Parts: sequence; C-alpha cells; structure tokens
Amino acid sequence: MAVTAKMWANSADSHWLEPEDLWRSTLPPALAERMPRSVKDPDGQYETVFIDGLEIRRKLPNPKRTAFMEASNRPKGAHDVAQRLLDNDEEGIWAELVFPSLGMWNSSFRDPALLRAAMKVSNEYAMAEIQGKSPRLQCTAQVSLLDVDDGVAEMRRAAAMGFKAVFMTTKPHPQQRDYNYNDVWEPFWAAAEELGLVLAFHIGTDPFDFTNDEIGIQFRGPGGAILNYTETTYSGQRVATKLVACGALDRHPDLKVLIAEGGSSWIPSLGDRMNEAYRQHAMMVKPTLSRPPKEILYGQVYTSFQHDETATGTMIQFGYDKICWGSDYPHMEGTWGHTQKTLHELFDDVPDAVRRRITRDAYAELFPSVPAPPLSD
Repeated sequence: MAVTAKMWANSADSHWLEPEDLWRSTLPPALAERMPRSVKDPDGQYETVFIDGLEIRRKLPNPKRTAFMEASNRPKGAHDVAQRLLDNDEEGIWAELVFPSLGMWNSSFRDPALLRAAMKVSNEYAMAEIQGKSPRLQCTAQVSLLDVDDGVAEMRRAAAMGFKAVFMTTKPHPQQRDYNYNDVWEPFWAAAEELGLVLAFHIGTDPFDFTNDEIGIQFRGPGGAILNYTETTYSGQRVATKLVACGALDRHPDLKVLIAEGGSSWIPSLGDRMNEAYRQHAMMVKPTLSRPPKEILYGQVYTSFQHDETATGTMIQFGYDKICWGSDYPHMEGTWGHTQKTLHELFDDVPDAVRRRITRDAYAELFPSVPAPPLSD
C-alpha cells in the first residue's frame, strides 16, 4: 500500500522506562534497600529478584529471546522526552497516554508504607521528567492498590499535581480483596469520579506469580507463544465485567475506565452475555443495576487496540464508540516503525467520522485538556 499522506492519531497506550534505580536512589537507605531489583546470573539463565525482604529465584527466557525483547523495548525515546517527541512526529502520533514500567511491581510489595513511598517518588518523577515537559504526554499516576486509604490519598495528591489518569493493575494486590467488593473499594471509585480521573487498566498486569519458574510463561507445548500472548487480553475483560456487575460504574456514572491494549470488539459480545445473565438469572443477581450491563459498558468503558481489523467494524456495526487507537510504543507488539502503514490500512476505507472518533475524539473525550493535533487530515 502506498502511503501518500501522514495520518495523525492520538495514542491511548504507550510505555516509559524509568531509571531502574529510581526508587533506590531517591528514598532513605532503610527503604531503598527493600525496593525491587534483580540480579542476573553471569550465564543469563536465572535471576534473583529482591523485593520488600523477599528473594525469589527465577528462570529467565532463552538468552537470545531476552536480548531480542530488550533491544525491541528500549529505543532511546522510551526514556528520553525529546527523542520520544521526534519519534512520535515521525510516526504521526500526537498525544499519548504513558504507562509506567516500575509500576508493574505495585502488587509485589507487602508493606503499605514502602509501597506508599514508592508511588510518591514515581509520580513526582513522571510529572517532572515526562508530563511536565510536554502537554502531549499524559502520564498515569501510580497509587497503592494494597491500602485503599493510601490509594485515595495519593490520587488526591496526583490530581492536584496535574495527573488526569491512574494506572490500575487488572487485579489488585494479592493481600487485598478483589475490585467487585464494594465494602473495600467504594471510597476509591468515589474519589476517582470526584477528581475526574480516568482509571486506566492495562491488560496483562495481574499480580506476578512467583511460583512460576519462568517469567511470562503460563502455557507450554505447541502453540505456547500464542496462548501466553492471548491470555493477557482476558484480564481486561474480567476487570470490566467486575466493575459493571458489582455496580461500581452504575453508582458512579461519571467515572470513566480505560482497558488499554486489549482490543475493542469484545465489548458488544460481553455486553450481550452480561445482559443475558442479568435477565435470565435475575433472582440471583445482586446488586440491582439502574441500567442494563451492556449500556454501562458502552457508556463508561473505553478500550484501545493497535492492529485489530475488527475495531472499526465494532463501531460501524454495533455502535460501540468508546474506542481509542494505541501505538504501544515502544513494545514489540506495537506499531513503532510502521505506524503510518498500520493507520492507513485500518482507516483509509472507513467513514471519516469513524476514523476521527477512533484516532482523535475518543481520546480527547478522556483527556479534554490535551491540545488537538495542529494538522488537518
């Protein structure tokens, strides 16, 4: 396909590589020594993970695979704002939502005070070194998901600093009850709605399974690579189901949720299934909702995708329009290096209104303060 005109898009999914020693180099020694770090064996076969007093011995993927993944995920723009903006200009990406890397350790802390300290450092770094350097970069704040009171307090602090979104793992801390327990999480949902913060759940962020002997491996045998990659998408669908079924979104109709990188076409079919459960099993359904589950999904749950051919059809055929595109920069499953080719393949033959909605307007609905792309289509 010949790409003749640059198509600009907002991206609702990208990632940043903070300095690996950010927490350890910033906090007092008594806290710093308990922060996450890993030490690889000289032969690259195993690593020892140190976190909050734990030592976990882990087998690493094949060294060639590890080297390939690290090279793919570490372009200079992954940790340098000036280069990031150059990369985005080249690719045709205007504004983007930025997820953390160190934040993936959120669910591995055991001490609430330690986690609280780490989250504060991360947010101050993100505001000063990323979002504060360009209005095109919107960072997700990091908050405790171990202690709800701590999480609410840091959300308020983050909102005052200028954050518009909160990074959420698809399951909370293992020591905490799941998101559908209203007695635990209601203050969190209420605060996010009050503050106008988007709850940005990124797929594949269930707590680390330290009993697994190899990172990122759940399935083995024929088809394992596809099985493991596909498995990460289900966590986003599960958390969306929980937030609708428990009534959290119904009670907070102004609360917006983003399920990042998990595709979009599952929303209509999930809505149908939930409506059927709500209708056919009404005698067992608690709580009672004021709206059908599918209506809640369509109204408050946003999604992002990068390559999915079904995303535009989901809006055209089924009317679900809370769809954002995302580059997933700089990860290997993203579009870096072929963004324009991807955007033209996805949007050249769809109605202009659909293209604009997915590439620009849905993102702007989540983050209205972000400047619009200055170039016309």
